[in-house]
Amino acid sequence: MFHMRELISANRKEIASLLSAEHGKVLSDALGEVARGLENVEFACGVANLMKGGYSEQASTGVDVYSIKQPLGVVAGITPFNFPAMVPMWMFANALACGNTFILKPSEKDPSASMFLAELLKQAGLPDGCFNVVNGDKEAVDRILDHPDIAAVSFVGSTPIAKYIYETGTRNGKRVQALGGAKNHMLVLPDADLDMAADAAVSAAYGSAGERCMAISVVLAIDSVADALVDKIRARIPAIKVGPASEPDNEMGPLITGEHRDKVAGYVGGAEAEGATLVVDGRTDAPGGGFFLKPSLIDNAKPGMRCYDEEIFGPVLTVTRISDYDEGLRLINDNQYGNGTAIFTRDGGVARQFEFDVQVGMVGVNVPVPVPVSYYSFGGWKASLFGDQHMYGPDGINFFTRTKVVTSRWPDPRTSSVDLGFPQNR
Repeated sequence: MFHMRELISANRKEIASLLSAEHGKVLSDALGEVARGLENVEFACGVANLMKGGYSEQASTGVDVYSIKQPLGVVAGITPFNFPAMVPMWMFANALACGNTFILKPSEKDPSASMFLAELLKQAGLPDGCFNVVNGDKEAVDRILDHPDIAAVSFVGSTPIAKYIYETGTRNGKRVQALGGAKNHMLVLPDADLDMAADAAVSAAYGSAGERCMAISVVLAIDSVADALVDKIRARIPAIKVGPASEPDNEMGPLITGEHRDKVAGYVGGAEAEGATLVVDGRTDAPGGGFFLKPSLIDNAKPGMRCYDEEIFGPVLTVTRISDYDEGLRLINDNQYGNGTAIFTRDGGVARQFEFDVQVGMVGVNVPVPVPVSYYSFGGWKASLFGDQHMYGPDGINFFTRTKVVTSRWPDPRTSSVDLGFPQNR
């Protein structure tokens, strides 16, 4: 695993170039993806400490009790198109370090990074058969879910597919963690630094062309600061450079397919008919020669509108105006998703109360995209997660292992005798 870490680090530019060429994300995004994935490989390098069990000496006279973690056997990961290097590293690093063999089914839209990582694992000395890449679509997924020799499946993708993966896999007796979609809200209170909040909203909404489950989709703005905040966000949008990743000055690349671009554009086009205000129309003057959209900003979005309710997964930010903290908290908690959220405020007491009150798995305080570091775990609540264990970190170790408890006694032959009674402490 240490050798694998060194090989990924040494080849990070080549991996990032593969991502840019196949997925379309700009090079800075691709390099950031590789760096965050590498953190999980580094975490897995500490597996010797992470796999330690407990030990209780002399639990009864001459009896010791201890627990051990053991691998599951053959496990699988099904990964999405938006992070074709990072998400596989979320999964296989811990799985392999815990002693499992791993089957990776990458997205059919951009599998090259997975193939390259497989080559690096081979160079690192991993024996043949321990890491396997299976390319394909739903047929390959269903075979993984049905195969009796696969003990566990890890998945990241949309909520409908996550639900299908979870229900099918568990019905076949597998352990499953299936991470689904999101509709992440950012609550901006009147005491917040509005320039910082505007910068954060723009970065979190439009980074990676909005194709990430931790993107901020909704800004909840208190009425007294809503106009100023919308003006600040709108003023920042024209500076975002949209175009092909081959041009180094560009900050946002294309969407993954023409079909998906048209779907995202449909949310923008339908917003005004639902009663929202289209402040910035990203369909205007979008670059040609690819699946491009510029950033869009929609104001006065409300529950019941498609642009508010549904996961758009593109460079579209909506603003919902609210009267107070309680209304904002209610909107977040009422949403079907519970992946990530953020609050922007200078009031530590309010921020701390928000941490307790909000029904979301990952919370940022003045941090718009609160993706946990590798030694914590990634995962949401409600319809953003199907299963009991979050991704990577300590939960990743637990997911890819099972615990065995051993009770042992080495009696003194001088005092050994038959005892048919119930074991007792003495």
